[in-house]
Amino acid sequence: MAKITAAEVNKLRKATGAGMMDCKKALVEADGDFDKAIKILREKGQKIADKRADRDSSEGAVIAKVNESKNKGVIVSLNCETDFVGKNDSFVSLAKELAELALNTNTKDEFLAADFNGMTVQEKLTEQTGVIGEKIEIGDFKVLEAPFVGAYVHGNKIGALTGLSTAIDSAETLAKDISMQVASMGATTLSYKDFDPEYVASETQARIAAIEKENIELGRLGKTLKNVPQFISRAQLTDDVIAKAEERLKEELKAEGKPEQIWDRILPGKLERFISDNTTLDQEQCLLDQNFIKDEKKSVADYVQSLGDVAVVSFERVSLG
Repeated sequence: MAKITAAEVNKLRKATGAGMMDCKKALVEADGDFDKAIKILREKGQKIADKRADRDSSEGAVIAKVNESKNKGVIVSLNCETDFVGKNDSFVSLAKELAELALNTNTKDEFLAADFNGMTVQEKLTEQTGVIGEKIEIGDFKVLEAPFVGAYVHGNKIGALTGLSTAIDSAETLAKDISMQVASMGATTLSYKDFDPEYVASETQARIAAIEKENIELGRLGKTLKNVPQFISRAQLTDDVIAKAEERLKEELKAEGKPEQIWDRILPGKLERFISDNTTLDQEQCLLDQNFIKDEKKSVADYVQSLGDVAVVSFERVSLG
């Protein structure tokens, strides 16, 4: 039997990330053969991976990377079972290495098959499952390409990418701000114009039903009832709807005894309030219609427009859990 030296153990540790005792055992079993020892550790990892296949892996680290040309970005979530492992420096470092590699791929399958220091990414994940003793896998894998791409990551738990139509002078700041908005507020689409009519209709019915149910309980307790909306998206506010709302507001001003000559000064604000009250779905899910987190007096669209001839063309978001 070959004598196993500390140098050989350290070499295997550096190559695999495995613990000292695991490396020593693998080298002993392999009779000092380095490549065979690596294979033994990988086989151990595969056995653990098979046993833990059904385990929940909702913890880990989310990493977003943008290439040097600023026209492509990726978000990769490296998932594990516990927050303790997810916060480990070596685990986060591995996630960053993987995200850097992911910039050279376009799909999750291509990424998992990519070379990682002589093995595939998937083989590396299997190896690390054996090293750490937890299920390790790639969760989400998102790619975004645009004339300019920026990124933001919050605490290695949420990552976002934003694509801009052009690289203006303030593109870096703008893309980061919008990515922060996406990470924080969780938009699902750019604009209400992207909504499917059937989705808006079903969502409207569901929200009305929920409020009406809540109002039954509020009425029983003698509390003020909530307003039941007719609309929840600008997609429903046709010219005819707006015209009827304007006429109703004029009737209210008349009933209040407001002089007709000042209606033009009052109506725009009331009409804007009507629109705001009836676009809750847009404010929740449409990025451009949300209040900008750094200045809630502005919408995201207003903020983007204030920076010049540029538009947000796409975004991606990944979060753990």
